[in-house]
Amino acid sequence: MLLLLASAYYIMMNVIGFATMGIDKNKAIKHQWRIPEATLLLVAFLGGGIGSWLGMHTFHHKTHKWKFTFGVPFSIVLHIGIMLYLITYFK
Repeated sequence: MLLLLASAYYIMMNVIGFATMGIDKNKAIKHQWRIPEATLLLVAFLGGGIGSWLGMHTFHHKTHKWKFTFGVPFSIVLHIGIMLYLITYFK
């Protein structure tokens, strides 16, 4: 049951991460109000790193900002480490 809930959470967060990158890119093109960078990074660090990374490269958004080029992959590695720890600890 816990694995199912964790899987659903990560799927949801990665969909949100991908979508926020697309929405922010669209708003940037239209010169509209933008999603704050802190929010984009927060989504990645809350488990949406893979979706955020895919969104960055799909929409060519934030790919030259060091906070994103290092922060988003770090969030992915961090969550992989957390999941590996939990899997081995609760085995």
